[in-house]
Amino acid sequence: MVAKGGPSVLAIVLAGGEGKRLMPLTADRAKPAVPFGGIYRLIDFALSNLANSGYLKMVVLTQYKSHSLDRHITKAWRMSTLLGNYVAPVPAQQRLGKQWFAGSADAIYQSLNLIHDEKPDIVVVVGADHVYRMDFSQMVSQHIQSGAACSVAAIRQPIASSDQFGVIELEKGSQRISAFREKPTDPQPLEDSPGEILASMGNYVFTADALVDAVRRDAQRDDSKNDMGGDIVPDFVSRGEAYAYDFGDNEIPGATERDRGYWRDVGTMDSYFDAHMDLVSILPIFNVYNYDWPILTNAGSFPPAKFVHGSAKRRGVAIDSMISAGTIVSGSVVQRSVLSPNVHVHSFGRIEDSVLLDNVDIGRSCTIRRAILDKDVVVPEGVSIGVDHDVDRKRGLTVTDSGIVVVGKGTVLQP
Repeated sequence: MVAKGGPSVLAIVLAGGEGKRLMPLTADRAKPAVPFGGIYRLIDFALSNLANSGYLKMVVLTQYKSHSLDRHITKAWRMSTLLGNYVAPVPAQQRLGKQWFAGSADAIYQSLNLIHDEKPDIVVVVGADHVYRMDFSQMVSQHIQSGAACSVAAIRQPIASSDQFGVIELEKGSQRISAFREKPTDPQPLEDSPGEILASMGNYVFTADALVDAVRRDAQRDDSKNDMGGDIVPDFVSRGEAYAYDFGDNEIPGATERDRGYWRDVGTMDSYFDAHMDLVSILPIFNVYNYDWPILTNAGSFPPAKFVHGSAKRRGVAIDSMISAGTIVSGSVVQRSVLSPNVHVHSFGRIEDSVLLDNVDIGRSCTIRRAILDKDVVVPEGVSIGVDHDVDRKRGLTVTDSGIVVVGKGTVLQP
């Protein structure tokens, strides 16, 4: 998109991730296509942030089991072609040979035709599987003012968690990056906060010509892993051309001090579950009700949610929960749970601390506790999940170390 008097910007969303740590939710879909928060997909957060930032020319590079992701983008993310805007899913094209993407940098290298066709001044490169709000136009402004060729979005994290991130070290008194280290055990703390480090968020801004040159040179290196964080950013750092953008400085309309700087990597089953439990807390940290910076999606055409039966022994209620359209809670109690569209909970049951994705059907007299049920799961009458983990494992269900039970897509449990 071309702002008045500003640079032209192309956004590239890296959405080819396999997401092994989210199995079985990623058994049939790419990680960015995993549903979240009732009506969203993980990729909706990245695309919404770009759209709200005013960047309406986006390409989404896909690879792993991409059908669900491609379908969602095609149905939900339709821009006005009259204004030249678009969100285009682009699979691995094998334009340079019979090989798939070897890494995130290789994905861009194999898709350089997209940059050549659009001819942007700036390329914004973002991941597709984090939950957050960010105004990328502020990062682009700092990038231009600093004269950087590469800017890396950075978030402050406890120093004890440095072995989980790419850690950014800065020149003294500057935002210029002096070192970019993957999961160090001896990180350099921040000058103004000795208990924190700067961690890479996996979001970048590049001057277009510099990015094209960098991925071309990277493709010629035999020792490269073709990774944006592991290879491209350190290359810019070595030449003194990389700067950090502190996510804590990002101002979002409608944000409060409580949700300021919220960013979650929901790449594990526990973190995915915990992020949902935050949504249904009385005062959630991440506020999905911020209409000044909406998370955009297409939730489908469903009737309103319905709660039926009002007798003392058969009452359909939901407490501290998020209930999506099309859902029917019939004579059961739902507590601290997220129910996606078209879920049906039959009578005399309890759903507690759980996440139920689209079209789940819960039979009569069932108890579901600390569980994640993928789309189209059918639980017959009288079956309980999350009550006895030995029974859950005998059924072939995934049970995490923290005791979360996960039921894969389309599973029809036996009585």
